[in-house]
Amino acid sequence: MKKIALPVTSGHLIDDHFGHCEMYDVFTISDQNEILNKEIIQSEQGCGCKSNIAGVLAEKGVVTMLAGGIGNGAINVLNRHGINVIRGCSGNAEEIVKLFLSDSLKDSGESCHQHETHSHGHNHEHQHQCNH
Repeated sequence: MKKIALPVTSGHLIDDHFGHCEMYDVFTISDQNEILNKEIIQSEQGCGCKSNIAGVLAEKGVVTMLAGGIGNGAINVLNRHGINVIRGCSGNAEEIVKLFLSDSLKDSGESCHQHETHSHGHNHEHQHQCNH
């Protein structure tokens, strides 16, 4: 068995920004790649890369994070806790898990830069979608 986590809104849609999500849906997956269970973990306050959420998720057995927008700092923290990150997801959490389990989901390769300093002084809007 393995566990997959997704940062979500109260409507269980993937949150566009990992560090600001309301909660995490954590799916338990069988050895036959079937969803066995879903657990909800409330989000800790503060930026995802600075909170202890990676440790909490790792203790729960999470090995994969399917995220929308997520910065390199959060990815590094999750990776250090043994959690692989797939970026660029959007939509219903359970549907995204099913796409991942069918091997139809690919990492977008793009990280958010909201917490990084840019000398040109303006924000960028990012459109995050799974590549499938």
